[in-house]
Amino acid sequence: MHSRFRSDRRLTARMAVTLFLLGLLYVAFVAALIVLLKSWVLVVVVAAGLLGAQYWFSDRVALYAMHGRVVEREEHPELHGVVDRLCAVADMPRPVVAVSNMDMPNAFATGRNADHAVICVTTGLLRRLEPAELEGVLAHELSHVAHKDVAVITVASFLGVIAGLVVRFALYSGLFGGARRDQNAAMVLACVMAVSAAVYAISFLLIRALSRYRELAADRAAALLTGRPSALASALTKVSGDIARIPTKDLRTAQAFNAFYFTPALGSGPSLGRIFSTHPTLERRLEQLGRISAELGEAAAPGKVS
Repeated sequence: MHSRFRSDRRLTARMAVTLFLLGLLYVAFVAALIVLLKSWVLVVVVAAGLLGAQYWFSDRVALYAMHGRVVEREEHPELHGVVDRLCAVADMPRPVVAVSNMDMPNAFATGRNADHAVICVTTGLLRRLEPAELEGVLAHELSHVAHKDVAVITVASFLGVIAGLVVRFALYSGLFGGARRDQNAAMVLACVMAVSAAVYAISFLLIRALSRYRELAADRAAALLTGRPSALASALTKVSGDIARIPTKDLRTAQAFNAFYFTPALGSGPSLGRIFSTHPTLERRLEQLGRISAELGEAAAPGKVS
């Protein structure tokens, strides 16, 4: 697919490097599990099954987890209208449109490719944003689909998911039920958990580094497509400020999907999540949009999308 979204070679290079490094890590992880568990069939079948499930059903899982549902044009004509116009300007396939009944203002894109993409917005976002601001957010999400980084993040996050599942499985299942009585089993359990924890930590850092850059790339592509970086900046400021006022308990479920969101679901207090954030700081995003606005001479040149 060749859309009219501005291509980003640095994003493409970062995605390739991240997938290559995670691929090496994945092979090493599977090899270590085979050696420790002495059952290559079990490890390969489970790993391949989980990877396939995450790739093919990531859109359904994300919608289900965030209480999203597909909406028809009759229910949200204005939302569909904006998506239609942006897809026409960008010359890309039209994604499925969904709405999540959540007060938290946010949006995300998911799906394995442009022909199987879903754009989901929350009712909180629809209620808070002006039409031009909503257009900027949707252009941001569509650029993730056009750049194919949604699929890359989905695949890349798989390794961390399976590593975390292995740790939980080892702790709570009966696979190592005799570990207390068998010293060898206890050693295997400790090794599996150590390897899984290390793999999770490395994949965590690699995905965060890629995710921060892809958000800047999406902001840049959306601003250039619409010609209205100030509208996107306004949406960012408004949404980030409102999320900070959402009760922390209401953000906990959403935080697992931060890498996919327009803005991260974080409270206002300091946390390790801010140090290892999936997104660049609001200040950095606004600074970039300010530069683009100056380059476009936005005040003298209205946006391309009405």
